[in-house]
Amino acid sequence: MDIPSGIKSEVLHIKNMVCNCCKIFLKEKFESLGLHVRDISLGKVHIIQPEKPISHETINYMLKYYGFELVHSREDKIVEEIKVAVIELVHHLNNVDSIVRKSDYLVEKLGLSYQYLSKVFSEHEQQTLEKYIILQKIERIKHLIDSEEFTLSEIAYMMDYSSVQYLCNQFKSVTGFTVSQYKESDRSEKTGIEFL
Repeated sequence: MDIPSGIKSEVLHIKNMVCNCCKIFLKEKFESLGLHVRDISLGKVHIIQPEKPISHETINYMLKYYGFELVHSREDKIVEEIKVAVIELVHHLNNVDSIVRKSDYLVEKLGLSYQYLSKVFSEHEQQTLEKYIILQKIERIKHLIDSEEFTLSEIAYMMDYSSVQYLCNQFKSVTGFTVSQYKESDRSEKTGIEFL
């Protein structure tokens, strides 16, 4: 689709946009503001403004109301891209092999050195990138346990733990519960992946 001259097309970077449901929801919300959504992906939306443009302030107000917000600085955009890449890998691709540990996936996906990505992430998120990846893996493990489709051995393998014991130790270190205690608990207290 060619964009007529005088019509503004722009890509907005959005914080906390972490799943396909977010994409569907936000597409609807952008269109309700009168914006045409040309393309939407996790963390980004390409919009075409109407003849009377909608201000970024109005867009951000709508986004904040629903728990999202516009991202402006280069480093904040990088942090959001890191989060999206980790979430895709851990929660959506079902392939958390040594790519995460070696960080090749992030480097390849973002085109920046791991040292730089880690530094920027830590400065903006008050936690290390490694800790963030571990928290995402633990939330995925909770989901896999709750599904009752896999044994702990299968989950350990899927999530790239060298052993069930290592998974269990890290699970307890992060959650404060053993896996058995978690299985026996209410299990309703999960943290949304956008809040990790």
